[in-house]
Amino acid sequence: MVQINFAQRRVNCKIVYYGPGCSGKTTNIQKVHDNSPEDRKSPLTSIATEGDRTLFFDFMSLDLGQVMGMDTCFQLYTVPGQVYYNATRKLVLQGVDGLVFVADSSPEQLEANVESWADLIENLAEYGLALDDIPVVIQFNKRDVPGAVATEQLNDLLNRKGFETFEAVACEGTGVLQTLKAICSKVFRNLSTRTVEQKALRSAPVATPLAQRPAAYEPAGSPETLQAEPAGQPLTRAAAAVADPRPRRIATITLDNQPRSALVGAALR
Repeated sequence: MVQINFAQRRVNCKIVYYGPGCSGKTTNIQKVHDNSPEDRKSPLTSIATEGDRTLFFDFMSLDLGQVMGMDTCFQLYTVPGQVYYNATRKLVLQGVDGLVFVADSSPEQLEANVESWADLIENLAEYGLALDDIPVVIQFNKRDVPGAVATEQLNDLLNRKGFETFEAVACEGTGVLQTLKAICSKVFRNLSTRTVEQKALRSAPVATPLAQRPAAYEPAGSPETLQAEPAGQPLTRAAAAVADPRPRRIATITLDNQPRSALVGAALR
C-alpha cells in the first residue's frame, strides 16, 4: 500500500521480488544497490535466515517524476524462497504495490518455479488481492546456465496472463536494471492513474440524498384545494413556499367561490 510522507514530501511504494530459493532475488537487489548513487539509496538491510536472506532498502527514483508534487521512492524487498518460510513471505507481501517474479531458468528448477508461482497467488489471496490487481513483471534469470529452459516453455508454465518478461543473468548485472525500471514505471503509472481518478471523484458534484431534501409543499386539508383566508388576511400557507427556490407547483385556489389556477409562491401575497 502506498505510503505518503508529508514531512519529506515523498510517496513510498513497495516492490517485492518473489520466486523460488536461490533463483537470484538477492542478487538482483544487491546489483541494484551497488549501481545506485549514494544520495539515492539507503543502507542495504539483511535479515538472515538459514540458507537464505530477506533483504530490503529504499531506492529513490531517478527519472520517474513526481506524484501530487512529491518525489517517488521505491522500497525494494526480497522474500526467502524456501517453502518453510511461507509465513515470512506472506508478511513481506503485506502492502505490496508491485511484484517482480524471479524464475530460475535451470531445468531442475522448473517444478520449484511453478510451486513458487502458485504460492504467490495463494499468499496474495490472503490479502484479498489477485495478480491482476497490481503491476507484475517476470524475470527469467540464469539464462547462462547449461541447458537453460526455453523462455517459451517458462511462459507457458508461468505467464498465461501475458505479463511483461525480461531475460537476465543477475550475477553479471544483465537485465537487472531493465527489470527494475519496468516495474517502477508500471507502479508509477498505476499510482498516477489512481490519483487522477481520486481527484475526479472528489471534484464531482454530490447529489443530495433524497431523504435529506426538503419536503415538497403540500397544502393543509385537501391536497388539491386551498380555501381563501378571511378578507384582508394573507394566504399564509401559500406564502410559506415563497422562500423555496425550487420550481413551483400549480395549485387550484378557490376565491369567492370561483376556482382559479395560480403559481404557489410570490404571486400569492
